[in-house]
Amino acid sequence: MTRLGLIGAGSLQFGTGMLGDIFQSDALKGAEIVLNDINAAAADRMAEIARAFIAEHGLSHRVAVEPDLGRALQGADFVVISIEVGDRFALWDMDWKIPQQYGIAQVYGENGGPGGLFHSLRIIPPILKICAQVMEHAPRATVFNYSNPMSRIATTVHRAFPDLRFIGMCHEVASLERHLPPLLDQPRENIRYRAGGLNHFSVMTDCTYVDSGADAYADVKARAEGYFGRQPGYSEILNASRRTGRAVETEGWMEVDLSHLTEVRPWSDRWLFKVILERFGALPITYDSHFGEYIGWAHDCSDHRGILDFYTYYREFLGTARPRISSDLHERVVPIIDAMLTGAGYEEAAVNIPNAGFIADLPDWLVVEVPARVDAGGVQGIAVDVPVGIRALLSNQVGVHNLTAEAVLQESRELAVQALLVDPVVTVSKGIPALVDHMIAEQAPWLDYLR
Repeated sequence: MTRLGLIGAGSLQFGTGMLGDIFQSDALKGAEIVLNDINAAAADRMAEIARAFIAEHGLSHRVAVEPDLGRALQGADFVVISIEVGDRFALWDMDWKIPQQYGIAQVYGENGGPGGLFHSLRIIPPILKICAQVMEHAPRATVFNYSNPMSRIATTVHRAFPDLRFIGMCHEVASLERHLPPLLDQPRENIRYRAGGLNHFSVMTDCTYVDSGADAYADVKARAEGYFGRQPGYSEILNASRRTGRAVETEGWMEVDLSHLTEVRPWSDRWLFKVILERFGALPITYDSHFGEYIGWAHDCSDHRGILDFYTYYREFLGTARPRISSDLHERVVPIIDAMLTGAGYEEAAVNIPNAGFIADLPDWLVVEVPARVDAGGVQGIAVDVPVGIRALLSNQVGVHNLTAEAVLQESRELAVQALLVDPVVTVSKGIPALVDHMIAEQAPWLDYLR
């Protein structure tokens, strides 16, 4: 019997989505699912929802709540982590806006730039504690992480626990699944693509037509203006949801119906996206809000209204979402687990693993996002040919990730200061130590370990 530990399972979005994916799997029939969350009431609520679904559909899975982390992990075959600390949006507001008061023009505050650093400094220590418990209670388990900032978390974890099977997962690459078929006017099964980079900082590296083997990337570029230039963004989604009271779930691998949105700003959410496509010849797999976090000049050309509306919609959607288990595939962990259990190999579009030569010019220890071959032997990354200009942008993050990991592992305030001073988003120097001290004071329960 397969045993899965879901850490952070009380989350409405993560918990219901992951359980729905598990319940669809033939390979996981009869699996034991252990829910753990620092919010015991939330975990109990999720267990009630899961048991009701199991009873209604006559499933054989078993669901338990275990508040003790060690016991929750004991003997687990697979562990899925999706946690945050504190009041997520209140802390996010600080990560984004306080650095701006110190003169740093960051476009967002989650994964890259100063916001990504402070987010990392908060969340990596508890994830390291979870990983230490995995090594003690389930050393052979494969661990999948959904928490952000993905690449900084995973880079630090692999440095601290080099023998841990730790894989970062993100659904941003699903945008290619949604957009390429209508853009190219082809069925999904006739399109083969690959992408690579860092999490939330990745581009499509190649695209071909399956039936002919012909290159499709040129067609993508030729049709981008007519397609992406007219696609609705989060400003349109937010405006429509406020007008109609109808929310659209936009996260995950399921189809998203935006046909009710007719008034669209040109290149909504994609002004920086357009610059990258035109200047670097590569198609980003995500919006300005994510991609722009890593680029010093992004503030000059990003769709700031779209970024603000994305943040507002995301916060409002999470605040109003009803917990519901559905039959839509939300994430990619379960297909990976299925392939590992059954040996039925396939190519997964994106995993976050140590580089090991998959992307040129980047060190092996840096966790990159690349496609992978998955089978009974596990997850093996696939090398991708990232354009030289994009590799140069990625290389700007090497020192940032290295110093972030060392700041956490050495509990060093000074290394946190240095991590900001090497970040391409930071273009000032005088106030940086004061900024770090300000954030430590504001977020003391999570950052006062820095000395």
